Amino acid sequence: MKALAATGDRTLVRFADAPEPAPAADAAVIQVEAFSVNRGEILAMTGAYGTPTAPGTVMGQDVVGRVVAAAADGSGPAVGTRVVGHADGGGWAERVPVPTSALVELPDAVPATTAAALPLAGLTALRLLRHVEAPADKKALITGASGGVGHYLVELATAAGIAVTAVAAAPERGARLAELGAAKVVHGVAHADGPFDVIFESVGGDVFADALARIAPGGTVLWFGQASLQPIRLSFFDYLTVTPFTLKHFPHWVADTTDAEDLRVLVELTATGRLHPELGRVADWAETAHVLADLNNRRIRGNAVLTITA
Repeated sequence: MKALAATGDRTLVRFADAPEPAPAADAAVIQVEAFSVNRGEILAMTGAYGTPTAPGTVMGQDVVGRVVAAAADGSGPAVGTRVVGHADGGGWAERVPVPTSALVELPDAVPATTAAALPLAGLTALRLLRHVEAPADKKALITGASGGVGHYLVELATAAGIAVTAVAAAPERGARLAELGAAKVVHGVAHADGPFDVIFESVGGDVFADALARIAPGGTVLWFGQASLQPIRLSFFDYLTVTPFTLKHFPHWVADTTDAEDLRVLVELTATGRLHPELGRVADWAETAHVLADLNNRRIRGNAVLTITA
């Protein structure tokens, strides 16, 4: 079958022949119709997290398609079922195995391209909000809000009763955030009027310190990324006047729920018009290398989705 494999160089991916999936007993094989690409996958391939991805590796987590081989253990959907899943890798391919604990049926009302944008970014946003106690009437600051996670987080947080100030780099990247419910959209943390009960921070570098300076006493900072690739620098003494506050490191894969349980919530919200995935780019998977370059250079707002023609 065809797949997009890591090259180990600036092109990031190329088409290659890959073996057919050999799924575990609790995994179904999906004929992929669309997949989403995420900046974290780019950072993994380029070595930002440590060792670069080995050439020949097939990346990819967010997939939509139909089941062509049901799980051998009898769990999960039957052959022919339309599904969205969060794979363990290998999703940039014609077929991929997905554990049934990370796979849910997709109603016809939700297009494949829309659903493909849900897993990684949507799961992250949904699980971030669960760390906010009694969210109604709280004020929150979201940095990096015009990315994939940010759009979901703005809409979900607003629906939970949080007054959101969203930080976006430019007006054209922030307009949609206001439509999704942000009480205020600013183009730099310096323009954000605090203090904030909750800060969702994913940029790092100086932005982290600037955001943290706006935390309310007793507030919570949820640190879930470092998109700038710049380390944070903090001085204990700068925060004596706002203590106590809580700083939480947030890895999206640590949760008390399965991916399937949370994907089911995201799919239902989308199907009923209460969640609106932001598709900044939809293209054929032949354009994946170009899309990855644009995503890495922040030329795409929201999510980027690639389609595979049967």
